Amino acid sequence: MRLFKWFPWKYLVRRTAHAHGFLDPITLLAKIRKFAQPSEVSEPVELLRAGAFFHARGLVNARVIQQNLDWIWPFWVHQQFDPGSSSFLPRAFSLTHVNLTHRNWTAVGIPGWDNYPIVDPRGLVTPYWDGWSLDSWIMTDDGETLLPSTIDEIDQRFMMDEDTTAIVTRANGNGMELQSRVTAILDGGYPLCRIEYKVRSETRGWFAIALRPYNPEGISFVHQVELGADRKQISVEDEPAITLSTPAEKHLVSTYQKGDVYHRIPGGADQHNIECDTGMANSAALYRISGQDVRRITVDIRLENDPSLEEGPENKTIIPWSNALQSHARLNVPDDRFEYLYNGAIRTLLLLTPDWTYPGPYTYKRFWYRDAVFITHALLHAGLTDQAQGVVDRFPEHQNLLGYFHSQEGEWDSNGQVLWAYYRYCRLTGQHPAQEWINAVTKGAHWIERKRLDDDLDEFHAGLFPAGFSAEHLGNIDHYYWDDFWGIAGLKAAAAIHHHWGDQDEVERCANEAEEFMQAVERSLERSREIRNSNGIPASPHRRMDAGAIGSIVAGYPLQLLNPGDPRLLGTVEYLLNHCFYEHAFFQDMIHSGMNAYLTLQIAQILLDAGDQRYMRLVDRVAELASPTGQWPEAIHPRTGGGCMGDGHHAWASAEWILMMQRMFIRETQEGLSIGSGIPRHWLDSDEEISFGPTPTPYGELTVTIEPDAIPVQIHWKGKGSWRENPRMLKVELPGFESIEVHDPESEGTVELSLQESA
Repeated sequence: MRLFKWFPWKYLVRRTAHAHGFLDPITLLAKIRKFAQPSEVSEPVELLRAGAFFHARGLVNARVIQQNLDWIWPFWVHQQFDPGSSSFLPRAFSLTHVNLTHRNWTAVGIPGWDNYPIVDPRGLVTPYWDGWSLDSWIMTDDGETLLPSTIDEIDQRFMMDEDTTAIVTRANGNGMELQSRVTAILDGGYPLCRIEYKVRSETRGWFAIALRPYNPEGISFVHQVELGADRKQISVEDEPAITLSTPAEKHLVSTYQKGDVYHRIPGGADQHNIECDTGMANSAALYRISGQDVRRITVDIRLENDPSLEEGPENKTIIPWSNALQSHARLNVPDDRFEYLYNGAIRTLLLLTPDWTYPGPYTYKRFWYRDAVFITHALLHAGLTDQAQGVVDRFPEHQNLLGYFHSQEGEWDSNGQVLWAYYRYCRLTGQHPAQEWINAVTKGAHWIERKRLDDDLDEFHAGLFPAGFSAEHLGNIDHYYWDDFWGIAGLKAAAAIHHHWGDQDEVERCANEAEEFMQAVERSLERSREIRNSNGIPASPHRRMDAGAIGSIVAGYPLQLLNPGDPRLLGTVEYLLNHCFYEHAFFQDMIHSGMNAYLTLQIAQILLDAGDQRYMRLVDRVAELASPTGQWPEAIHPRTGGGCMGDGHHAWASAEWILMMQRMFIRETQEGLSIGSGIPRHWLDSDEEISFGPTPTPYGELTVTIEPDAIPVQIHWKGKGSWRENPRMLKVELPGFESIEVHDPESEGTVELSLQESA
């Protein structure tokens, strides 16, 4: 190490760069760093690794796609490369060609199993993580085609019942109809991806099931394809992968040099196998269709072939959907769209928490504490406490010897988030913290204490966390209040957890540290006021107000460190509403560059807590932004409505929808519980019963039922047995009706509300 320190590597890098006509990378990096606060870390290596992988594929895409536009590509390619589409992106100086407009795939699967086949907006199925895909087409003998990926309008829906989930995609045109139903089932204890095709054509033609060397991100190399002797088994890369229910009547293959197999339909010669050194081997199994007859073909794909899986099915705890759904809170409202989104969100969280948690099934199939905590909180409020416990029990696995809960280097929010999640689990379930959690909590709290900067620094960030990369989408490296608020909440949570175990020394230590930390934030906000000229809370003491301030509202929701009426909290929300919204949704200018569903809902939560009825327009807008399958990508393109950032099936967004529905019925307050404050007035014009529950509260499990057809309107709440502890007050405050305060309420009761006279 000492030799490396003295070795003139910077001189050699500069000299080599200049010799080849490149910019000096050392000087360039130094200039870039000046835009951020000095920090012990740069961009997290995890993000650099993911970005390198993402753009490496983009480089391949750039070499392959634009000079082979006669291929049948995924929907996003047809849109981004079409000059007549609102998704069109010029490519002149783009070194990489990546999906920036239609990141809207949806996963299917089985609870407890961590392989997720994904389906894109036009029915393209990618059964294995980052692997090849199956597409389907119809071509008539007179040359008419039905190619779903090239069609602007199509019908796609997420089908749900107590036994399964499925993506159904329907395309039609020119007298042809093509439907696919994609689901995951168990066969002898092993999961299968099953695709059921139903096709019809008014004129004689061919139905093609095509193996494609790409997926919704771009090229995924395939070198070898072979049809078995029975004409039902297809091997990919020498591994049996695809089983056809009916023997292929014709099997066509092609390579990169020969072009897309699509151009060989129907006249190409039947061929069993193909090898392509370039990695663009593709094939099509063909079936005759004619007249009005409906042809049905089923495809099964064994999911354990996924090379990303390290364990066999004997090591997985696979749970039937009916069992997984048994205890969850039910939502019953006179809005089919809201119920559809809620039920889909429940299934998303069950699917993406096999025994760990993933923010998404594909791009984000990795672990981050930040997403895990919001997902866990939603699982708790949805009544899925066993699922939540499975996640929090594994939190210490990524805690290092110093007490840092590490998921990404340079992000200082994770310790506070984990400690808060532990506390919320105990608070909502009534269970004492597990013994094995205590050491992790103590180490985690002490890490927060040590990580803080000196209170005596002559800087705006005195007493705060060091500069870090924080929540990724807030901007350059800085001293983020988001991190600080989580740290304070974590210390308060640690004090409460130690109180359960009677460790008074730790209670006092954590409580005092939380108080000192909060005072440091208050001083920082006061000292840096001149920079922002605003009453709101910026992203950092060194920043003016901008879209990054979205991170600071965490002090209100969900942490409740500031009162709902705190002018700084409301000032932040007003700034964001006035400067950072596009068509009633929060538009994150930094990194995401799209409308964000889960951050829009967090602002709606602040408005709801403040009694500001504008919250409902935001909730309605998030519902409008959902994909036809009832999911949200991480960020949404303002023109296409498709995903432009992150995973196309984002678990945090689903979590926030669940939490929004729950808090519209039941909110925690300093005095106890608020019932019904988020119910929109137009729901009460229906004769249908409105309800949510059972959902955990700090006092016990509760179900709220509203009977709008009763005169006057009746609201019932019903707990499971008696309260664990009695809330001081239960306030029933249905918008537009008189509010009623019930002091020292029983765990079951009914109130009748009359319309409130307008002032």
